[in-house]
Amino acid sequence: MTEILDRDPGFGIYVHWPFCATKCPYCDFNSHVRHQPVDQVRFGAAFARELATMRQRTGPREVTSIFLGGGTPSLMDPGTVGGILDAIAAEWTVPQNVEITLEANPSSVEADRFRGYRMAGVNRVSLGVQALNDKDLRFLGRLHDVSEALHAIELARANFPRLSFDLIYARPGQTVEDWSQELERAISYAADHLSLYQLTIEQGTPFFALRAAGKLSVPDVEQAAQLYEATQAVTAAQGLPAYEISNHAKPGAESRHNLIYWRYGEYVGVGPGAHGRFIENGQRIVTFTERVPETWLDLVERKGQGVTGGETLSRVEEADEFLLMGLRLVEGIDLVRFEKLAGRPLEPRRISALRDEGLVEPVGNSGLRATPAGMVVLDAVVADLAR
Repeated sequence: MTEILDRDPGFGIYVHWPFCATKCPYCDFNSHVRHQPVDQVRFGAAFARELATMRQRTGPREVTSIFLGGGTPSLMDPGTVGGILDAIAAEWTVPQNVEITLEANPSSVEADRFRGYRMAGVNRVSLGVQALNDKDLRFLGRLHDVSEALHAIELARANFPRLSFDLIYARPGQTVEDWSQELERAISYAADHLSLYQLTIEQGTPFFALRAAGKLSVPDVEQAAQLYEATQAVTAAQGLPAYEISNHAKPGAESRHNLIYWRYGEYVGVGPGAHGRFIENGQRIVTFTERVPETWLDLVERKGQGVTGGETLSRVEEADEFLLMGLRLVEGIDLVRFEKLAGRPLEPRRISALRDEGLVEPVGNSGLRATPAGMVVLDAVVADLAR
């Protein structure tokens, strides 16, 4: 495996479009349904203003990636997307080869809209497909069916040089055989990247209430582990190996934006409910913005930003976050960088104990990564190392 531990983690811009056509029952993201048209001109101007304020805080930087997430960014007009990208380019250096990703739902995809996004500068699309059978799509609360998903994939392939889509597994009653067949089918549609997430039941969602009432049952821990192992086997055999615990790509097609997070780089977050992490005055700071879209809009128009909180991280907190994020990657972490952040090395005794259990292994001269067995119990591995 090629060592890539010393690569610059990069600097990213995350733009959160908070609106959706409907709220999925498993979703705990900051997304909102509005039954009246959103004033995109007003919101677009607010994004530009908040970006300008953030530029004052970060100083001049070269942007590695731009990610338009949500919510459902594919509900934006191409002109709104273009205006946001122009605002970013006005504030920071944006090279020609920058990765610009837009999340899209199959139900909101139109050919003209996709062509418009491509003309605006988007060069990578991430489709929220989630399942390739209609029964499970209805269960997940999705507005599209399989035929619409396949049409969206076809349009994306025709318009964008890079394509990713999401699938959710560990759905009720799902067997390893069912999932393996569905996954092989998904890979056949020539995406260069797949995000494959285990269904988790988050507090505050309709699924959480259903499970609490005994009306929803998902695979247990052992079944979920079997589905995870099947995921790794199928994707590796088909040329899309895991590079992170839930993400798979053809070599060279990894998401640059996601790598910024996992390699503990810096990023600005703008829009309702967005988070950011970047260096300001020599210290890593965290920002988060107002979650309610209309309240955020009012704050930006009055104050130039919708930031309502944040913190300055200590060295220990930085090191813990670096550990938590970096061990999700198949490439692992650079122990020298951890020591620089924490002011101390990871305890050799703990590393040795985890190696003896087959949960971590060295990478090159100064790296450490979780083994496949360690990835299954990653939270426990991280907790043990961070003590």
